[in-house]
Amino acid sequence: MWTVKDKWGNEITLTDERWHHISEGHWELADRLDQVLETIRLGRRRQAAGDPNKYRYSRAFDDLPHNYTHIFVIVRLAPGKFVITAYPKRVR
Repeated sequence: MWTVKDKWGNEITLTDERWHHISEGHWELADRLDQVLETIRLGRRRQAAGDPNKYRYSRAFDDLPHNYTHIFVIVRLAPGKFVITAYPKRVR
């Protein structure tokens, strides 16, 4: 389990179970745990439409595989503060 603080002071937890889900479902991120955590610490944050407790963090990286440009991390801030999932994406 990992805990990181975002720019707004929230301590967000990434559990072993969620990391397994991410690294199995999005194999491109399997060796990029540090970048996933950096996305939470330093990335942009947008509130999800229709759910005031769900946020999407995003951050650009130059070295992602398959022309992906960003890592997105979905976080639930209440109840609890934890990662739901993460995935790579191309953003133009």
